[in-house]
Amino acid sequence: MKAKHQRLALVGLGLVTIMGASGLALSALQDEAAFFYAPADVVGKAPPVGRAVRLGGMVEAGSIKKQGDGVSIAFTVTDGKASVPVTFSGITPDLFKEKSGVVAEGEFRADGSFAADNLLAKHDERYMPPQMKGKMAAAETLDTKTAQQ
Repeated sequence: MKAKHQRLALVGLGLVTIMGASGLALSALQDEAAFFYAPADVVGKAPPVGRAVRLGGMVEAGSIKKQGDGVSIAFTVTDGKASVPVTFSGITPDLFKEKSGVVAEGEFRADGSFAADNLLAKHDERYMPPQMKGKMAAAETLDTKTAQQ
């Protein structure tokens, strides 16, 4: 066999190996991936019951209801087109409130509701923790010092 044919065979073998490894990695990740849904994505279609997914949208105004046990809540996630009822048991994030963004991790139930295991509250890029608001207003920045000179 000529050297040129040996190189072609090695390149071909390398490509087959890379494609095989990529296929195995993708099949392994497919079982672990949590898909993201908006409420409008599941209306009219059967949501994937019992599969780990994420549901994202806004917490509907007036929908947060605390349950009797003190740690469980029920609320509604909306995207403006559709709404999905959500239940969660645990400690909610500090930023979780009505009319704010939320991503709930969990699974859909057969009745179309969502059982969340974890809540992620979203904020906009202008967010500033309450502890810092007063400090930032009182502190002088470099720009204001140089502007006065």
